[in-house]
Amino acid sequence: MATDRSLYVLGVDTGGTYTDAVVYDNATRSVVAKAKSPTTHDDLAVGICGAIDAVLADASVAADSIELVALSTTLATNALVEGTGRPACLITIGFGDDALDRGGLRAAVGSDHVIVVDGGHTSHGDEVRPLDLDELAERVDQVADSVDAFAITAQFATRNADHELAAQELVRARTGLPVTCSHHLSARLNGPKRGVTALLNARLIAMVEDLVSTTRSILDERAMASPIMVVRGNGSLVSADFVRDRPVETILSGPAASLIGAAHLSDTANAIISDIGGTTTDIAVLREGRPEVSDDGAVVGGHRTMVEAVMIHTHGLGGDSEVQLADRAEGCDLVVGPRRVVPLSLLAVDHEAVVLEYLDRQANSDVVGAFDGAFVLSTKRTADATLDRFETQVIDAMNADILPMSAVVTTSLQLRALTRLVGRGVLRLSAFTPTDAAQVLGFQATFDATAARLGAGLFARKRDRFGVEIAASGEEFAGCVMARLERLSAEALLAASLDRDGLSGSLATSEIVAAALDGTTQSTALVAGLAVPLVGLGAPAAIYYPKIGELLGTEVSVPEHAEVANAIGAAVGQVRVREEVVVSAPRRGVYRIHVGSEPETLWERPDAEARAIEVAATAAARSAESAGAVDVTVETEWIEKVIDVGGRPMFVEGRAVAVAAGRPSLG
Repeated sequence: MATDRSLYVLGVDTGGTYTDAVVYDNATRSVVAKAKSPTTHDDLAVGICGAIDAVLADASVAADSIELVALSTTLATNALVEGTGRPACLITIGFGDDALDRGGLRAAVGSDHVIVVDGGHTSHGDEVRPLDLDELAERVDQVADSVDAFAITAQFATRNADHELAAQELVRARTGLPVTCSHHLSARLNGPKRGVTALLNARLIAMVEDLVSTTRSILDERAMASPIMVVRGNGSLVSADFVRDRPVETILSGPAASLIGAAHLSDTANAIISDIGGTTTDIAVLREGRPEVSDDGAVVGGHRTMVEAVMIHTHGLGGDSEVQLADRAEGCDLVVGPRRVVPLSLLAVDHEAVVLEYLDRQANSDVVGAFDGAFVLSTKRTADATLDRFETQVIDAMNADILPMSAVVTTSLQLRALTRLVGRGVLRLSAFTPTDAAQVLGFQATFDATAARLGAGLFARKRDRFGVEIAASGEEFAGCVMARLERLSAEALLAASLDRDGLSGSLATSEIVAAALDGTTQSTALVAGLAVPLVGLGAPAAIYYPKIGELLGTEVSVPEHAEVANAIGAAVGQVRVREEVVVSAPRRGVYRIHVGSEPETLWERPDAEARAIEVAATAAARSAESAGAVDVTVETEWIEKVIDVGGRPMFVEGRAVAVAAGRPSLG
C-alpha cells in the first residue's frame, strides 16, 4: 500500500491484441502494479474495463486516488498498416486533377471520394481565384450520405487559410460531419502531402473518439474524475479534448509511448529499441537516452504524414500476423504478415467447441483444402457502402457468428471480396499465427494449445510447388514460423539501423546481407549486425529477441516490465507542443507574417522577426495550456533563408519556431 505522498497515474495502452494498464507512482517513480486484458475490437469497453479493474485491484489503490489517466494506442497505426478506417471525402481547393499524382495522394485516397473546386492562394497569401462555394455545396451534398468525415487541403493554405476555413464552415453546416483542415495539422508547404495527412486524420476521427469517450464512460462509472490525456506520435501528452479533432497525431502513439517507457526502464543511452506487438513491430534508435523525432512525419502503411513523430520504422510483423505459404514455395517458405488475424488458439478460448470441431474435421480429411485452418467472424459493424455481387455472396454465406473460411468463399473473386470486407471492418479473420506457433512449442500457455496444434498439423500437410508436404509435423512447422519471424525481424532491425546511418534500408534484404546472416560463404568473411545493444519490448519479446540478437551479433536486454512499456511511457510522459510561424517576402522591404488567415504585413525585417516569434510563442503557450500542461516554459528559434543576389543578401523566408513544454496537470 502506498503512502499519502503517492501521486498515482494510471497508464493505459490499447493495442491491437492486448490492453495494458499500469499504476505508476510519480512520487517514487515506480511501477506499483500492471495488468493485461485482451483488446475487444467490437466493444473496446470490455478490454479497457478488464485492464483497469485488474490493475487497480492488484495495486490496492482506490479509484478516486488516481490523479491522471494517460492513454496510448496503436489503433490508429494499425488502421493505416492494415488499410482500414472510416470512409472519408477529400476536398482539394485550387489544385488540378494532377495534384492526386503528387505526394502519394492518389494512393492515400484509394476508393474514397474526391471533390476538386476552384480557389487557392499564392505563396505570399494573396487570393488566386475566389472559392467556388456554390459548386462545393452541390458536390458535398452528393457524397455526404456515403462518408463519415471530410478532409480539406487548399493551395498555400499555410500562407492564408481563408479558403480552408470557409469550406470547413460550409461542410459542417450542410452535413454535421467532422471536417479536417490541412493547415491545422502542418505549417509546411506541399498541399498534396497535407492532403494525405488531412485525409488520414478524417478516417481516424471516429476511431479515436470511440476510444476517448469509452474510457471517459468507464472512469465515470468508477467515480474517477481524473483528467484523460493521450500520447501523441512525438511521445508527448495532450488532453483528450485537444486530440479529438487531430487523431492523426496519435499515429505511432503506442510506439512512441513504448520508446518513452524503454528510456525510463533501461539504463542504456544508445540502443536499438524494438517493440513487438500483436500487429506490428516498431523499431527506433535511442541516442543519449532520447528517441529521435522527425519534423517531416512518419511513414506508416506506405503513407507519409506531415505530423511530427518519433522516427520509427513500423513493420506489419507481430504475434498475431497471418501466416501463409509463399507463392510457388519450395519447402516451408512462409509469408508472415502484414495482416493481423485472430490466432486460432485465442479464438478457441471463447468458442472452443465450434473451433475444435471444424479443425478436427479438417484434420481427418484426406486432402487439406486451400482455406482449411482459417475462420471468418462476424462483427457488429454493418457494411457502409454499396456491396458488389461477390461481397453480397460472402455476406449472405455468413449465417453464423463463426464459420470456417471454406464455407464462406469458394472462388478467388469471393476471396478478394472477403479481403475488402475485412479491410472495412465488416468481417474478421482467424488463422494460424506466430502466437499459435509459440503455443505449439510451449513458449506460451496463454490460450488453447489444442487449437494451435490442430492448426499447425493442418498447415504442415500443405504442399509446395513440387507437391511435397512442407513439414513433417506440426511442431516442425511451428518452428519454421518462429524462425521466419525471427529472420524478418532481423532484416527489419538492420534496415532501420542502416537508414539511421544514412544508408539505404533496402540493403538489409540484399544477397550479400542474406549470405552474412545465413553464414553460407566459404571464401569470404561477411558480417552483418548491430553495433549497439538491442532492447526488446512487448509481451513476446523474451521469446524471439534472444535468437534475433544471436543473428545480429549484439547484446539483447528485455527490461523488467517490458511487456507493458507502452503503458509506462504513457504514465511518465510530459506535454510538449510546437508552433511555427512563417515570414515571406513578396518583394524587397515587404514582409508577410502568416498567422492563419489574412497575413500581417510589416516593412522592416527585424520587426517581422520579432512579431513572428511573439505570435509563435503565444500560440505555443496557449496550445500547451489547452493540451493540459502547467508550469509551461517556451523556447523559441528563428530560422531564415537568405540568398546572394549580385553580391547583396536577399531575404527569402523566415520561420519562427516555438516549443512549449510543461508537466501534466494532475487531478
